[in-house]
Amino acid sequence: MDTLYVVINIAMLLAVVGLLIYMQKKHFSFSKRVFTGLGMGIVLGAILQMIYGAESEVLSQTGAWYDIVGRGYVSLLMMIVVPLVMVSIIQSIINLEKSSDLGKMSAWIIGILVGTAMIAAAVGIGSAALFDLNADQIDAGQAENERGQMLESTLGEVEDMSTPEKILSFIPTNIFQDMTQQRPTSVIAIVIFSIIVGIAVLGLRRKNPEQAETFTKIVNSFYAVVMRIVTLILRLTPFGILALIANMAATTDIAGILELGKFVIASYVALIVMFIIHLVLVGLFGLNPLIYLKKVMPVLGFAFSSRSSAGTIPLNIQAQKNSLGVDSGIANMSASFGATIGQNGCAGIYPAMLAVMIAPSVGIDPFTPEFLIKLVLIVGISSFGVAGVGGGATFAALIVLSSMGLPVALAGLLISIEALIDMGRTALNVNDAMLTGTLTSRILKKLNLKTYNDKTAIEQEISA
Repeated sequence: MDTLYVVINIAMLLAVVGLLIYMQKKHFSFSKRVFTGLGMGIVLGAILQMIYGAESEVLSQTGAWYDIVGRGYVSLLMMIVVPLVMVSIIQSIINLEKSSDLGKMSAWIIGILVGTAMIAAAVGIGSAALFDLNADQIDAGQAENERGQMLESTLGEVEDMSTPEKILSFIPTNIFQDMTQQRPTSVIAIVIFSIIVGIAVLGLRRKNPEQAETFTKIVNSFYAVVMRIVTLILRLTPFGILALIANMAATTDIAGILELGKFVIASYVALIVMFIIHLVLVGLFGLNPLIYLKKVMPVLGFAFSSRSSAGTIPLNIQAQKNSLGVDSGIANMSASFGATIGQNGCAGIYPAMLAVMIAPSVGIDPFTPEFLIKLVLIVGISSFGVAGVGGGATFAALIVLSSMGLPVALAGLLISIEALIDMGRTALNVNDAMLTGTLTSRILKKLNLKTYNDKTAIEQEISA
């Protein structure tokens, strides 16, 4: 009987997929199809949970089939990350007018990423204070205690690696290993390797222009093919989001969310405030925030559904270049670095809120100037260094809490709402990467304002 129910559930998904295909044939915009997939996915997932229950075997089997569409789409995006980042950065450097532009570009990107992470920490502190968050307000069950023990054991791995060692891990030793993304820092290592190749071509152009020209033609041809693959994959975005969010809505622990409702609300208040700050920064640099908002929303919808900053890199780069008018090299570097450095949600807001929440439980006043200044500075440093160990919010929290002398096990108290909060955190992380690329292009006078103000730019590119 379970098999019949699973088949019915699959048919429901296929019916919505059919609707999205119909919308595509009727030339509905890419954004409308993305948010239709998001909305229908939430409705479908909610219906499935109401009928079967979040822990049912039918739902587990259904989720496995839905993952073919959802996780399959994420896998396709991850597949294209390495060739996209590599060839795009090499091409961008080859086209630089001055090699000194590379240093300015890198400095602004990293500076904005880390700077906004420190602002995010202050926002997280403010939200924790506003809602009077305290770890003593949460009852620890078996799952929370097990999570706490796991965090304590993981702390040893983090503490064994010094900050210089983390930075050293950025440097590629085996580029073929990094192409398989076997290390937490593989994407950054690929960026560094690609920069070296690009600089080498610039040097070769002065000594042997014919060979440099031959290599440039090969890179340009490879780039054209890779971008065509990206376009083909991006057309699947509405379907991927539909399946991902349906699975998420179907398996979400509603009871846990209701029990920890105040912590969920406090987290999303902080995330929304930081998102508004991003839009304010866009306005301060003379750009229309509403245009920016409209163009980034499809990418943020996927980030929210997938909870994967790395998986969002292709969408991030595509939207920056073709929709926001960001310079190609800046788009690639900001998307790549933004997936691991200065993450506003995971490395900024989250560890800061945890620190303020946990401090009173061990007799520390979290609102003294000394505590607050130290916390913001540590968040800024760790938002860069955490890329050396990977693991997103968990490792960022471990680094910050241990540096502040706070017990890391108490971070396990929020395990039941971790997935829901992580969706918003990932969307903010990705938005910060896109903001960084946009502002850096604006500062270096490389932003194509005509493309930025063209409201149909991304639609034309996806449908091309």
